[in-house]
Amino acid sequence: MSMALDGRDIIGQAKTGTGKTLGFGVPLLQRMSIPGGLSPQALVVCPTRELASQVASDLTIAGKDLGVRVLAVYGGRAIEPQIDALKSGIDVVVGTPGRILDLSNRRDLDLSSVRVLVMDEADEMLDMGFLPDVERIVAMLPTERQTMLFSATMPGQIVNLARRYMTQPTHIRASDPHDESATVDSIEQHVWRAHPMDKIELVAKIMQAEGRGLVMIFTRTKRKAQKIHDELTERGFAVGAVHGDLGQGAREQALRAFRGGKIDILVATDVAARGIDVEGVTHVINFECPEDEKAYLHRVGRTGRAGNSGVAVTLVDWEDVARWQMIDRALKLPFKDPIETYSTSDHVYTGLGIPRDATGRLAKDDQTRAGLGAETLEDLGGKSPQQKPRARKPSATRSSNKSSNSSGGGSAKKPPAAKPEADAPKKAPAGKSRERRRTRSGDGT
Repeated sequence: MSMALDGRDIIGQAKTGTGKTLGFGVPLLQRMSIPGGLSPQALVVCPTRELASQVASDLTIAGKDLGVRVLAVYGGRAIEPQIDALKSGIDVVVGTPGRILDLSNRRDLDLSSVRVLVMDEADEMLDMGFLPDVERIVAMLPTERQTMLFSATMPGQIVNLARRYMTQPTHIRASDPHDESATVDSIEQHVWRAHPMDKIELVAKIMQAEGRGLVMIFTRTKRKAQKIHDELTERGFAVGAVHGDLGQGAREQALRAFRGGKIDILVATDVAARGIDVEGVTHVINFECPEDEKAYLHRVGRTGRAGNSGVAVTLVDWEDVARWQMIDRALKLPFKDPIETYSTSDHVYTGLGIPRDATGRLAKDDQTRAGLGAETLEDLGGKSPQQKPRARKPSATRSSNKSSNSSGGGSAKKPPAAKPEADAPKKAPAGKSRERRRTRSGDGT
């Protein structure tokens, strides 16, 4: 942190849940000139709306006594209030690439005074899906600035690419040199080979484990996320969802209800895996095998944060065993051959502390949460906040080709995307291709 306070360029890497936001937030806030002018002095770029909102909230709290003015800018919200805030003067802008570029192109966001650039979840920001936007943003910044990149994972090729934007950066890896594990020790991990038809029953029983607090369930597609949400709701659980088919108002409503305890289960695609820090998450469930080791780390990292303990359960389909073994090998985990597991398996009850009389439905007496409907649905003034899931409508979005190219060597002929948010369509219906423009899961504007 002392090097960051001195204004040096930093590449920071640490296990998820160890406080990277304050790692760049404290030096950033300490280097602010207060009172500031109209133009921002610092820019924090995030891959997703949810992460941008989280980081802006953390910086606002940390900089309150200093009088630092922080503004979050991202798509899905009306742009006019963001423009008004910029005109009145802002010290730190936290946003997604799409909205940052939109405001800059409209000349409402002046980046000429930025002295500190931060890329949170830098491996994602510098991935091919975001690289063109990042390059355009960097080109608008002064060459004399401090640049800090932070992430839990930092592949070698990404480090080399990052050096293009930095001056003699120092790569800091915050970990025990004798600790080869990529996950924190406080996370108890279970990896089971499960049948798709039995997964909901299995998850419903896991939801009744002793000591279970808040739970995050991750899926690869938004259609699957909505299906799990609907089925668990029908079984009596208080559930919310965060995925790309929901309007920004509905996504933020679910996150507020989750943080406030009105619901205790959040089903999400990987849009919520990056940086979302909710206190009290005791269990993370990978309903399907993650795409790769990075996705696994960011998902399970939602629990076991800040020294707390947590449980991570990964359900692997038969056809995904080879994919899981690649993840297991990359992370040096001891789960090469996931144990065959059903909702009636003895080790499910003993391993997670589930009562023997637990069924696939939550008893009426245990349905004590207020539910998603108890949380206000905010009118964000942008896209309709009551936008309903479009999972059953024909889709003309791109195929989720990351699944079939999990080795990471995707074709350079097709424009890449940030994360697989949509199920692969069979064929786009006539006349619909222009209606369903390709958008990134995190920063649609």
